[in-house]
Amino acid sequence: MVRDGEEEEEMMMMIATKPAWLEGLMAETFFSSCGIHETRRKSEKNVFCLLCCLSVCPHCLPSHRSHPLLQVRRYVYHDVVRLSDLEKLIDCSYVQPYTINGAKVIFINQRPQSRAKVSSNVCFTCVRILQEPFHFCSLSCKVDYLSYQGDDLSSILYRIDESDFTFEGLKMDGHDQLGEISTMEDVEDIMVISDESEQGNNSHKKEKKKNKKKKQESNYLPGMVLSSLGNRRKGAPHRAPFS
Repeated sequence: MVRDGEEEEEMMMMIATKPAWLEGLMAETFFSSCGIHETRRKSEKNVFCLLCCLSVCPHCLPSHRSHPLLQVRRYVYHDVVRLSDLEKLIDCSYVQPYTINGAKVIFINQRPQSRAKVSSNVCFTCVRILQEPFHFCSLSCKVDYLSYQGDDLSSILYRIDESDFTFEGLKMDGHDQLGEISTMEDVEDIMVISDESEQGNNSHKKEKKKNKKKKQESNYLPGMVLSSLGNRRKGAPHRAPFS
């Protein structure tokens, strides 16, 4: 009986084992200076090699040219990956995506929460408030939850197609920092992917720009007109305010 129990436990561990690239992606430290190229400009490690399972900087890339490479970006001091890239590696369903600077991204790991709130829909792992119908706030929260439940992770993993993660496909354009914000409170205001919310934001920006333009026009009235108005007010009789 004891042996049967041990075999069952071993089987559960094998089922929940994470592949090396996934374990490495969630555990790796990104955007720290590369130890090999620390004296060179732009030496932050912002690319993950799916074959070597480690983070590399742009100067390391020639050594990994033939390896599948995943670009990592940063938002609010936390690491994110474009949804379009990540969903080629793993099933991202029920992980809440965010739209940041027009890019749909997913956080790699869970983030600290600044304040407690009450909601009917929260992350199954870290209880962060989510919008319907999502169950996880990050990739690691989904993976950890399934591992804890003893689910077979192979059912959500896809075979890596190296043609999707080529050296030539990387966009090393210096835009891997997605509008950093200094306080974590602002992350609560990130809009979840929604065409309606994006249209609302665009109309708000247009209205704000229009009001700003009107204000500028009023501030640039010619000095003679302002002077004339001031003299006219001085000569005008004082009127009692409305009661």
